[in-house]
Formats: sequence, C-alpha cells, structure tokens
Amino acid sequence: MPTTIEPRMTNPVFVLPDAMEALLALAKSTQRAGLPRETALLVQLRASQINGCSVCVDMHARELKEAGTRDERIFAVAAWRDTPYYTAAERAALALTEAVTRLSDRADPVPDEIWAEAAEHYDEPELAALLVEIAQINVWNRLNVAVRQVAGVQLS
Repeated sequence: MPTTIEPRMTNPVFVLPDAMEALLALAKSTQRAGLPRETALLVQLRASQINGCSVCVDMHARELKEAGTRDERIFAVAAWRDTPYYTAAERAALALTEAVTRLSDRADPVPDEIWAEAAEHYDEPELAALLVEIAQINVWNRLNVAVRQVAGVQLS
C-alpha cells in the first residue's frame, strides 16, 4: 500500500525565486561547455541515488529514457562498475560524481587517480562543466530531501 508523503514546505526555490534563477543559469552554463547531455544525466541520476533524492532519481531516469538511453544503462547506473554498459569517459564521470558527492567518506575525498582519469577524458571546459553538474545536482538533492519533495509531483 503506497504511503502518502507530504512535503514539509514549499520548495525553497519557489520561496526564493532568485535561487531558482541562479540554479537555472548555472545549468545553462554547463550545457554550453560540451559535456555530453547523456553523461550529465547519468551523473545527475547517480548523485541522486547516492543522496536518496526520489524526485531527482525519478526525473533524471525519465529524462534519460526520453533522450533515447537504453534501459539497461538507466537501470544499472548504481552498479556501473560491474556492467559493460558505460564508456570509459562515462565511468570516469561516474567515479568523479561519487567522490565529489561523498566528500566525507575518505580522508582524500577526490583521489588523484579519480581526478586523472576524468581529466584524461574531458578537456578543461568539459571537466569544469562536469564539476558544476555534480555540485548543482547535490544542491537540488539536498533541497528536495530536506523538504521531502514528492517524486512525480510538479515542483511548482
């Protein structure tokens, strides 16, 4: 039986419209840097899984599907290390996503080998976009989780 979930409050980006404007501007800046859209969506999905953000897991899985991503790539992103569905560049992006999302999990949160692998596959603008994507999805995750934003419900 489904549980009724109610948000604690209106999402902060609607309480503070300048925050929404800033986050949307941040998103646009990454789109112009050359990072493949599918990579950005995989990163968003993986960080959202780690952070337990049902809204973003639901949304980014749907966006990947709408973008034509194969089901196995969407379904297996949480186990990307153990599946053959991702390119070396995507694997580097996912490893960086996990490291940057889980900063407190180790003394050296983003080890040189993870950084070097990402830098091997992405030029500086793409790497900058990747880092901003990771930071941005972590902001959205934290806002949505804190207010218990309901998955599948329009955010307005």
